[in-house]
Amino acid sequence: MNAMNSYADSADAPDFDAPQILRRTRRRRTVGIAAVAAALIAAGGGTALATSVAGGDSPTPAASTTTAGSDATTMLYGDDPTIPIDFAGWSLEGAKSYLEKTQTKLGTVSKKAVKGCKPGSVIGVSPHAPTIVHNGDTVSFTICAG
Repeated sequence: MNAMNSYADSADAPDFDAPQILRRTRRRRTVGIAAVAAALIAAGGGTALATSVAGGDSPTPAASTTTAGSDATTMLYGDDPTIPIDFAGWSLEGAKSYLEKTQTKLGTVSKKAVKGCKPGSVIGVSPHAPTIVHNGDTVSFTICAG
């Protein structure tokens, strides 16, 4: 039994970089979608692609609802490549700890009353996408007042 204990304690536990794995997965998915779209356009299926992306007979376009909300809470960090960080719904404490990881500084924190949001959650970040944030830059947050 002692031989098994010393063997089990000798190996280090693996260290997984979950954010890097998530970015790699998203990047691969984006490249795959872009490749399919390029192939369809090259083959003359651009009209079919446009109607499938727009949602056909849907009353509101899907892209306009997601893009408008996500740009206000998305921070682009880094140089090459830039890393999009979507702070939507994060608590202020979680956002502060993530700023420490990216070596950016916390700016002003303002509160805004918005219907349907969780009190204390992030509803806006400044500067937001498409502005790129680098190490040492100051980032301000707008949180939901309730």
